[in-house]
Amino acid sequence: MRGLAALALALGSALAVAWKWKRGLLQRKRLRVVGVIPARYQSVRFPGKPLVSILGKPMVVRTWEQASKATTLQKVVVATDDERIASACRDAGAEVVMTSSECPNGTVRCHEAVTKLLGEYDIVINIQGDEPLIEPQIIDDCVRALQNSPTSVYSTACTPLEHEHVEHRTRVKCIVDCDGHAMYFSRGMLPANKDGVVRPFPAPFQHQPYLLHLGLACFDRAFLAQYCRMPPTPLMLMEDLEQLKVLENGYKIKVIVVDHKAHGVDEPEDVAVIEQKMRELGLS
Repeated sequence: MRGLAALALALGSALAVAWKWKRGLLQRKRLRVVGVIPARYQSVRFPGKPLVSILGKPMVVRTWEQASKATTLQKVVVATDDERIASACRDAGAEVVMTSSECPNGTVRCHEAVTKLLGEYDIVINIQGDEPLIEPQIIDDCVRALQNSPTSVYSTACTPLEHEHVEHRTRVKCIVDCDGHAMYFSRGMLPANKDGVVRPFPAPFQHQPYLLHLGLACFDRAFLAQYCRMPPTPLMLMEDLEQLKVLENGYKIKVIVVDHKAHGVDEPEDVAVIEQKMRELGLS
């Protein structure tokens, strides 16, 4: 009897520990999510890009409409320092948060916007305003990837990249480890090889694709505040890629790979491509 009692006590203790661990894991699921679309008027390559017309609507409005379809987001706001952008978004029904013109990048603008919102959020997802065809499902998948990866502070999405675009420096590439965590991002050819020639991966990995980074940045809310206090890092400055500061400081980025053919608007010539894609999809 004593043996059974001891066994029952040990089993009860084990179950209590398991439940405590599971409860802690559930608490880290980070369920309260806000989407932020940072938008600034000034741009070296494409001034006024957020307001460029995409089949009759400003591009930032198109992006907001797509993001608002995501089911994991409790709120979607546009963060800007420009009244022209704010007015166009409000006219479309979007919530706007005015931010400082001194924000050095979209990440800092997202952080400032969230500090001005009522309510607490566990996750902040930075949605690039130049992705008018971003799929709501990709946003949801990116959020869930972070929710299901307690050791990661950031998640993002990539899609296979055609070989003819691998060397284009307007396309940001990514490589991941065997667990789906980012190892590096670059505007150059990534991965590279000793010949400097774009080609399929060697056997038995010949079906492995080059990966294009889609630009979604899904942050743990507490880490976002910490990130904005971190000083710039060497690789971040060399590549001009904000996400490298996460890796250089030893944090994990979870990457999901999705099938997404409609890329963002980097240059004026991309507008016609996006409009044609929208017509094909029956969007207006």
